[in-house]
Amino acid sequence: MIAQIWASYRALPFWVQIWVFGILVPVNAAAIFFVAAPFGGWVAALAIGGMLPNLWIMLRERGFPDTMALPHVLVWTPLVVLLACLLAGTVELSAGYTRYLWLLLVVDLISLLFDFNDVRHWLRRRREHP
Repeated sequence: MIAQIWASYRALPFWVQIWVFGILVPVNAAAIFFVAAPFGGWVAALAIGGMLPNLWIMLRERGFPDTMALPHVLVWTPLVVLLACLLAGTVELSAGYTRYLWLLLVVDLISLLFDFNDVRHWLRRRREHP
C-alpha cells in the first residue's frame, strides 16, 4: 500500500509535489502553533481538519485521487471566510499572527482554486458514469 501511495505521489507533476508537501501541508499544519491566539483553535481545527480526511482517502484509494479536493472545499471555504473576518480588523491580532493568517489565506485560496475545479470534474464524472 505504501509503495502504491508513493508511486501515485511521484506520478504527480513535480510542481504539485512541491506545492503539496513543501507549502500546503506545512502552512496549514503551522496553525497548531497559534492555538492560543484569538480564534486560533478554530483556525487550527479548520486548517488541519481540511487535511485529515485526506489521510483516509489516500489509504483507501492507495494514492492521490481528485476526491482529496472535497475535504478542502468543505472545510477550507469556511476557514477563508473566518480568516477574512479576522484580517478585516474585527479582532486585535499580533503582528506575527497577522502575517501567518495572510499566508494561510493566500495559500488556501490558491489551493481552493484548484480544489473547486477538481471537485467539478469529479462531480461531472460521477454524473456521466453513475
